Amino acid sequence: MTASLHSVSGPARRTVVAAAGAAGLAVALTACGGSDDGSGSSADSGTAGGSSDDAAAAPLGSTADIPEGGGKVFADRKVVVTQPSAGEFKAFSATCTHQGCAVKSVADGVINCPCHNSNFSIADGSVKGGPATEPLPSVEITVSGDSITLA
Repeated sequence: MTASLHSVSGPARRTVVAAAGAAGLAVALTACGGSDDGSGSSADSGTAGGSSDDAAAAPLGSTADIPEGGGKVFADRKVVVTQPSAGEFKAFSATCTHQGCAVKSVADGVINCPCHNSNFSIADGSVKGGPATEPLPSVEITVSGDSITLA
């Protein structure tokens, strides 16, 4: 009794490989599908029921959270808030203008991007050290009492 090598029929190998590739691409695109415009979904913003207007209205934090001469990165909101001098608060996009990495820290008067070591001024977002050549875009905030909110 001899078995036939081609007794089982099924999709061609090429079809299986193409389908696997398409599925992998769909997963990759879903994982990278976040919006870069800062709008985010209610899951991203932490607000219930949420439109992007709700996320914008939710306070970022307290003025006490922002050290004078420094700042704080709010990664979930893609914004960095700084206090260049006492009582003066500024906000910038937390997306580096070099290759789109997220800035991670604020120290010694600069906003730092860990990907390629670009540094930006806490006062105006200008480039203090490259490879970035463009400043961080300003973001409008409102300071009311001790609360900081995206405008």
